[in-house]
Amino acid sequence: MSERPSPARLSVVVPCLNEEEVIEATHRRIAEALEPVPDLDFEILYVDDGSTDGTLAKLREISRNDPRARVISFSRNFGQEAAFTAGLRHASGDAAAVIDADLQDPPEVLPEMLSRWREGAEIAYGVRTERAGETAFKKGTSRLFHRCIARISEVPIPLDAGDFRIMDRAAVDAFLALPERDRLARGLVTWIGFRRTAVPYRREPRAAGETKYSIGKMLALALDGILSFSRAPVRVASWLGLAAVAAALAGFGWVAAGWLFAAEYSGPSVLFLTVVWLGGIQLAAIGLLGEYLVRIYGEVKRRPLYLVRETLGFPSPAAGERAPGDREHGARRGATRG
Repeated sequence: MSERPSPARLSVVVPCLNEEEVIEATHRRIAEALEPVPDLDFEILYVDDGSTDGTLAKLREISRNDPRARVISFSRNFGQEAAFTAGLRHASGDAAAVIDADLQDPPEVLPEMLSRWREGAEIAYGVRTERAGETAFKKGTSRLFHRCIARISEVPIPLDAGDFRIMDRAAVDAFLALPERDRLARGLVTWIGFRRTAVPYRREPRAAGETKYSIGKMLALALDGILSFSRAPVRVASWLGLAAVAAALAGFGWVAAGWLFAAEYSGPSVLFLTVVWLGGIQLAAIGLLGEYLVRIYGEVKRRPLYLVRETLGFPSPAAGERAPGDREHGARRGATRG
């Protein structure tokens, strides 16, 4: 295994959306967790994903008071997957961590993940052993999603793992080389490979505020994961089509038998049901193909994954040096303010 640099630099990426009530506590706990770690220099990159409350104002204050804090502000809400990617694009560390701003993933686990990275793991990811403070519905749907995607995915996505992880610089660069727009970060991080290890932890209740994942957003994320990492939907549609053809042939045989033996039998009813069955299968298959076509259309347009309105706390690049997260990486860099 390759040796890790000592001292090392860690970039901590924190996507934020309307976290005004908790963001100061988040910054304090991340700093307190990492300051005692020997031979470690770190920066904390907050990605404001179009917050409509006072989150950005709080982040500006944090950036003014702590030179280790950087802020990336989107021009609007682009989603957590885009925020995840933007933070990694701007990260300058030998390794990068990703953690939610709501403190459900405890920052105190970061030193253990960092230790695993220093021991040679290129990705150290958190596995939830408990999910305190979540409803039975949220726990059940999450458990169902993770097991379904693990079962049908073409890459082995770990169970009960989210976005909480530390990635080596080589893994970060590999992740950033993936260009697709409909992203499930935990799936893409698994797809790139690299040596990985699991770090079990207890997920805590939200420190403040409400979850930003509605049922609609959870369903959209599940659909992105299924369509991006599995061919199962297309294969299911094909098998349903074959089953419909077999059912139609059986129905026609039943009608023919009734006519041959002069039994009282309603041939038109069976024909009607067969037509309805075939029509439903065809509509479902067309809808499935439409989902894939919409995703292809989105990729062909080549719009950037996100747009940056402003950045705060980043050192100005030297003459001729490319600033992190510039347009060639799919973002528009705003003014840099110290």
